[in-house]
Amino acid sequence: MSLKQQIDQDLKAAMLAGETQTVTVLRGLKGAVLNVEIQKGSREQGLNDDEMLAVLAKEAKKRQESADMYTQGDSPERATAELEEKAIIEKYLPKQMSDEDLASAVDKAIADTGAAGPQAMGQVIGAVKQQVGGQADGARIAQLVKEKLA
Repeated sequence: MSLKQQIDQDLKAAMLAGETQTVTVLRGLKGAVLNVEIQKGSREQGLNDDEMLAVLAKEAKKRQESADMYTQGDSPERATAELEEKAIIEKYLPKQMSDEDLASAVDKAIADTGAAGPQAMGQVIGAVKQQVGGQADGARIAQLVKEKLA
């Protein structure tokens, strides 16, 4: 079953169960997916699972950024609501790598590319992203690579 079909099924189940927050979040996800499909001109075929994961990761990141801003703005109830939405979205994302696993992937990428110094950061980040896929956030990868190459 594709990720899009899973979201559709979960949306129907949430509607039947009366879970209004889940329904709202999943409808928002479907809208975001539709926007990307229209942008790419693939409305008929839809997105593959990798493209779907990219959309979901972007949506989860938006929720995290909003929660951070609400926290800074002294609005904890709104921050909590954003984090709850992010938790719903994260059910569809692959499990994130631990810091130790990510560090070893970065070390391997540095060794494989022969990178030395901050000027090789982009090359190493690209190699790590290719290796770990959606299991690590780009910001985490960039931060770790920066620390290792500094």
